[in-house]
Formats: sequence, C-alpha cells, structure tokens
Amino acid sequence: MLVASAIWWYWAAPLAEQAANLAPFSLVHGIDDTMARIIAVANQKGGVGKTTTAVNLAAALAAAKRKVLLVDLDPQGNATMASGVDKRVAKPNGCEVLLDEAPIEQAIVKTEAHYDLLPGNGDLTAAELKLMDAIARESRLKDALSKIADRYDIVLIDCPPSLHLLTLNALTAATGLLIPVQCEYFALEGLSSLLDTVKAVRQRLNPALEIEGLLRTMYDVRNNLGNEVSAQLTTHFGDKVLRSIIPRNVRLAEAPSHGQPIHLYDRSSRGAIAYIGLAGEMIRRDRNQQAAAHDHANDVVTPTLHESDETLDDIVDIHQE
Repeated sequence: MLVASAIWWYWAAPLAEQAANLAPFSLVHGIDDTMARIIAVANQKGGVGKTTTAVNLAAALAAAKRKVLLVDLDPQGNATMASGVDKRVAKPNGCEVLLDEAPIEQAIVKTEAHYDLLPGNGDLTAAELKLMDAIARESRLKDALSKIADRYDIVLIDCPPSLHLLTLNALTAATGLLIPVQCEYFALEGLSSLLDTVKAVRQRLNPALEIEGLLRTMYDVRNNLGNEVSAQLTTHFGDKVLRSIIPRNVRLAEAPSHGQPIHLYDRSSRGAIAYIGLAGEMIRRDRNQQAAAHDHANDVVTPTLHESDETLDDIVDIHQE
C-alpha cells in the first residue's frame, strides 16, 4: 500500500498542479448566457464509464424536466445503442452533420427516456478523415450546435477514448468538461494528456472551456485500493471532484444491452440512484452558482438549466414514482 501511495503521488501531484492552472470550478458560464450548457464527457483512457455516464446523466436530467440533447461523437456508437436507437440505420447522423451534408435538425431523434439524441456510428471515422484538410475543422460541431442550442438546457457530448479531431471538436464546442475517473490503480493514466489538451484548446480555440468536475466511477466500497484512490483524488483535486460516486453495479452494466438507460431498466438499482444523485448535485451546484452570480450582478441573472428547478428531494421523488 505504501508503494501504491508513492506511485499515486507521482501521478497526482503534477496533475493537481495542472488542474489548478485551469479555470476555477464553475457550473455557470456567464449571467448573460441564454444558450445551453454544453458539457463534453471525456477521458483519453478507455473503459472508465464515459458512455455510461453520458447516457444515464442525460436520462436523469431529462427525468428532472430538463431539455437535454445527447451527442454521440464516438464511432463505436455505444451511446446511440444504449439510448435504444439502432446505429446501423441512423441516417443522417453525426457524420453528415460534421461534413455539412445534412442539417443537425434532421439528424436529431427522440428517445424513450425523453432526451434528444444526435446518433453516431462508424461513419464518424470517415468524417474525421475527410475533415483533416478542411478549413475550421475543429469548429464543425460548435457551428452545428449553435443553431439549436437555444432549444436545450444542457447538451452532453460522449467523446471517443482519444484526443483526436472528434474530441477536439467536442472540446471546442463545450463550455465544460466532465471527466469520469475509474477508482482503480491506473486511474490517472492519460489524464495528464487530457489536461494539456484542455489548456491548449483554451488558449487557441475555446477560452470558455472549464473543468466541470472529476466523477469517480466503478467504485467498490469493499476494495481498499478503490477507497484509497477516491480519497487521494479528493485530497489532490479538491472541489473539482464531484461528491457523487458511481458504484460498480451489475444492473448498470446490463442496461445498454437492452437499449435503455438505467432508470428505465431498473430504477431501484444502486446505479440508477447514483445517477439521479449526480443530476441532483449538478442542479444544486448550478443553483448555488446562480445565487452567487445574482448577488454579483445586482439581482440580474439568467437561469442556465431551468426556471423551475426542483430540489434534490424532488428529483428523488420523480425517481420513485
């Protein structure tokens, strides 16, 4: 355990310094902002729960009466399938939108969980290649979302496990970055590269990009190493670590195979309750930030999620109905 702690310190200390050099944690990006909050869910390391988080957070926020758009920017198309949409027949999709071959309004579809979806599939790989020599290739998604962002309270982007052009498009379009971090030994592997990319994107393409938070996923309370990783994340990254923790849960792993978010597949499962809690935490933090902005702006503030925000208790009541 001492060796693990030493290696963890080797990773965490410089990463914490990198994160501190980015903008302060914030869920409100300007009191005059009437557009949707756009959050990229990204981590260069695969298998940390990016798609699971994007799909189930979208569903939880939709259950709390938010207008949500989920963008599947991963060529694997897992978020599309987990939303109950067949990626093989989804036309037009994100590929056509990025290549300006179809308007985004035509590509968006409704889901059973009451959020909208911009589907993705293997065509996105072809789009990435075709965009290599295109002008303003990093801003294609941003330009597309700008046409419909005023229709939503929040847009979530499921990113591929890489830092290539598709992820760069997501970071250029986003106002915030949500980073799922697996509570295991190599949790910070790849995080340094991601933070470097965020810094570069802020300097060159998107000064508004901020870190929304680090979300601990696949947590098992019986695992001592998982407990240590969780504690060290909180110690080194402070309030950038969200209080919500997503546990390892069999029902959560089963839900995508049924084409449903967890709150439709098994709303009483630990995974469903965890994502309802995450949605509630985001709404609560947003309200606190609004109050601070309200005081700062002499009682002039524009809500960024929804005018009739429910409390966390209200959201839990929705979940239990």
